[in-house]
This record gives sequence, C-alpha cells and structure tokens, in this order.
Amino acid sequence: MSDSFYGELSVIGMPGCESFVKQVDFYLREWRRHDDESTFITMADCPRFGSGEAKGLLHESMRGHDVYIYSDCFNYGVTYRMYGNEVPMSPDDHFQDLKRTIAAIGGKARRITVIMPMLYEGRQHKRTTRESLDCAMALQELVNMGVSNIITFDAHDPRVSNAIPLTGFDNVRPTYQMLKALVRTIPDISLNHDDIMIIAPDEGAMSRTMYYASVMGLDLGMFYKRRNYTVVIDGKNPIEAHEYLGKDIRGKDVIVIDDMIASGDSIIDVAKQLKEKGAKRIFFFVTFGLFTNGFDVFDKAYEEGIFTKCFCTNLTYHRPELLKKEWYADVNMCKYVALLVDTLNQDKSIGTLLNPVRKIHGILNNQAIKHDEAAPFSEE
Repeated sequence: MSDSFYGELSVIGMPGCESFVKQVDFYLREWRRHDDESTFITMADCPRFGSGEAKGLLHESMRGHDVYIYSDCFNYGVTYRMYGNEVPMSPDDHFQDLKRTIAAIGGKARRITVIMPMLYEGRQHKRTTRESLDCAMALQELVNMGVSNIITFDAHDPRVSNAIPLTGFDNVRPTYQMLKALVRTIPDISLNHDDIMIIAPDEGAMSRTMYYASVMGLDLGMFYKRRNYTVVIDGKNPIEAHEYLGKDIRGKDVIVIDDMIASGDSIIDVAKQLKEKGAKRIFFFVTFGLFTNGFDVFDKAYEEGIFTKCFCTNLTYHRPELLKKEWYADVNMCKYVALLVDTLNQDKSIGTLLNPVRKIHGILNNQAIKHDEAAPFSEE
C-alpha cells in the first residue's frame, strides 16, 4: 500500500456514531499496521448548557489534517438535558452540532469531508408551492464553512447535488453489501432469472431498482402510489392505494428495494399485494430503517407470513431490540466506509468502490455454481 497520503488522517464521529467510527478505525489501523494503542479517531464534544445551547469543542489541533466527520443526523438515541428535561436530539440538533464541530476546526484542516449516510432534510429536496428547500440550503451551508466533499448513501434524490455544483458530492449505494448479506443469510436463495424478481415500491425507487435489475439480469416490476393531494397528514399526502405494474410474480421470490422505512405502512402494504399475487418469499432491501412508529407492524406482518426478511444497513441508529428481531438482518457498512476513507486519504479515485459490478457478478456466478446452473456472467 502506498504511504503517500493527502494529509494526516483524522476521523471524527459525531454524538451517537462512536460505535460505528470505532469499527472504521479498527480497519484503518489494521490496513496501515498501526499498533493497538494508536487511533485515527479525534475526540470532539458538543457540550450543552442547561438552556439547551451548545458549543463545539476539539481536544487536539487539526492543522494540516485530512478530516473525515461521520454524522448520523437521525440518531434519536442521543439525548441532552434542557431545563431539567431529557430531550432526544432531532435532525436539526445533529446538523447544528456538525456545523459547530466544523467551526471548532477553525479552517485549520487541509481538507474536510463530511460523511452523512442519510442526507439531512433529504426528503425536502424540491419545491412544491411555497416551501423551503432545506436540503439545498444545508449543503450550501456546509460548503460555505469549508467542506470539500460530502459523501451520502442512497440519497432520496441525488439531484440535490446541483445546489453545490463545484463541490464534491458522492452518492453511494450499498448494492453489493445487500446482496452479500442476502446470500449469507438465506443459503437456499436462487438469483436465477426464473426464480426471483426486483420490485420498486413506488416510482421514486425506480432508479435504484433498475440498477439492481440491470446488473443482475432480472425482471423488474413496480408499484405507483395513488395519493390524496387534498389532505396533508404527518407532513405528507396520504396514500390511497398501490397499483402494480409488471410481469407475473407467481411462485417467485421477490426483493423490494427502497431507500428508507419510516412508519413501514407503505412497504407492508406492497408486500401484502405481492403475496396476494402469488409471490413465494419477500425480502426488503432498505438502506435506512427508521421505524418511526416502532416494530409492531413488522412483527404482525412477519407472523402472518407477509415477508421473510428485512435487510437494513447499520449506517443510521437502530434501537438495540431491533437486532434481536427474527425478521431483521443487519448489513454492516463499517468496512466499506473505512475503504472510502482510506482511498480518499491517499487521494485516489473511489470509482471502483462506487460501482461494484464485478463483485456483484462474482456473487451471481458463485450462486449459479452452488445451484448447479450456468454462470450468468463471465469474468470479462
């Protein structure tokens, strides 16, 4: 491995990200053969006053460093005291703390990269009537503070990068990691064209599902949401029905792919319709499992045989009890994030990490051999 680095590497984990960043640090130290006591982690705090006000605080100088800040803006497991009450941190609180930490660096770092798995205000990405454009404003704020590059995962709409056209913006999709987790968790899964299909739960998920279907050589089906635009409930227009468009799925396994689970009502409704149409087993591939209404709806659907497994990344916070659910499978992204950091610190291209087609084809060929089928893809 080359010893030519862009600058001394420092990794900062914002509140609630300590466990994830510790695993990233483990891989970085292993690859660079650092001793057990050394670390690339820089400690940063955002202490708060009793009124809820806060400040950013660093415990060492970042002058000349290549700094990577990992921020999970959706970690409601982090709390603080305000006027004697325990308050869970909101996405707004996390974003303000991120800016405080950047401000504490004081422009001394050689380069700052923000790794924000689920993009802050990513769902408020376009203007409808008289609305704010929160995501665009947030990106511009970070750039104006000196951030050189922003890495996010499975952006709700990656076109928000148009707000910062002269700054690095990488939208990463965990396609390979999801498929690897699937074949490890479900040993008898067949990824043959005749045995499995890819499903988009709505029109917004089409681009990510088209990628899966194209790379894997599978058929694609989709649902479109019929909404009631005369009513707003919980900040959105309620869905009246899901309509299916696609080939017959009778007797086939199905993978439903989406960027996030909020309440879960929508994806469970899609799964029920797929079951009614004869789907064999249903698997969810979801980058961010928020489970804003808890797990009851999933517990009930699993008991009724509606779906078989829900795969979610560990990029955002999950309540500890989720890991104990029989229907849940955690997709660990720590090593992948460490690869991104290690490669960027050496000032190398991450193009092959962003487009893992060869690795995906390797999974497909291994599965074909396992099931005594012709390998669908050559090594070329």
